[in-house]
Amino acid sequence: MALMSVASLALLASESEEPSPLLPHTSELIVGLVAFTLLFLFLRAKVFPMFEKAYSDRTTAIEGGIERAEKAQAEAQAALEEYKAQLAEARNEAARIRDEAREQGKAIVDQLTAEARETAARITARGEEQLVAERQQVVTQLKGELGRVAVELAERVVGEALADDERQRRVVDRFLAELEAAPASAPAGETR
Repeated sequence: MALMSVASLALLASESEEPSPLLPHTSELIVGLVAFTLLFLFLRAKVFPMFEKAYSDRTTAIEGGIERAEKAQAEAQAALEEYKAQLAEARNEAARIRDEAREQGKAIVDQLTAEARETAARITARGEEQLVAERQQVVTQLKGELGRVAVELAERVVGEALADDERQRRVVDRFLAELEAAPASAPAGETR
């Protein structure tokens, strides 16, 4: 439609022989067309290739950046998996070490408990031995004291001196034997 109007205007202008203010002269049209063609060829030969080169460089840079980013992401993923594996291994190792420490601690406690029991048993046995020895010593002292008292009583009762050691020992032994036999032969509740 715009082409028709230009053509119709040109037709009108040629009929009226008066130059139209809207239509340029033919020489101007030819010069404009040549200038436009030269400009187009210059741009096509010099400028468009630079645009194409810049566009392809940018495309290559973007694609390279994407490839580098994907590669970096893959490396990061691999490093993450390796880290997770090492972390799991470290946790397993820590659990194993804790279990070993518990076992060693239990063994140490068991050993110390056994040693403490042995020491307590030795101390108890030594105490019992000492108690038996002290009891024997007390019994011996009591027998001696009892014998001395018995001899004194016998001397007072008999009225004669028992200065002879052998005789004194026999009297004491006989007296102690009677004392030991007395509770065994007497019925419960009876006294001599």
